Amino acid sequence: MSERLERNQRVIDEFRAKGGVVGGDFEGMPLLLLTTTGARSGEPRTSPMAYLRDGDRLVVFAANGGREHHPGWYHNLLAHPSAGVEVGKDSFTVTAAVADGAERERLWAAQLAVAPFLGDFQARSGRRVPVVTLTPAGA
Repeated sequence: MSERLERNQRVIDEFRAKGGVVGGDFEGMPLLLLTTTGARSGEPRTSPMAYLRDGDRLVVFAANGGREHHPGWYHNLLAHPSAGVEVGKDSFTVTAAVADGAERERLWAAQLAVAPFLGDFQARSGRRVPVVTLTPAGA
């Protein structure tokens, strides 16, 4: 297992053991676990990530730490938009959609206000960071 996957697994384990509270890089940030279906493998893949609340929806950002390519979870959601989310001690199903236009800009600006480092990630990556809305089933 790569170092990055091992780190993610430690965050996932801590999140689940402590009801959604973690330390390290995510300390003090709203954090969720997103479980997608692998675009090619069909296997479940869980990723910890910061999020923004927008009404009933959760919003995540495919910054991938400033890498030049989109993260795997983003490709998985494009192939299979239904996913699972864990927030705190709650788990539920969501449907993902890529935000665009004015909605994307509004959500991006709201997240930059609380996490300005995302702007650095976008600049470093050389790509426009996708903004993804997660709407709970039944909302």
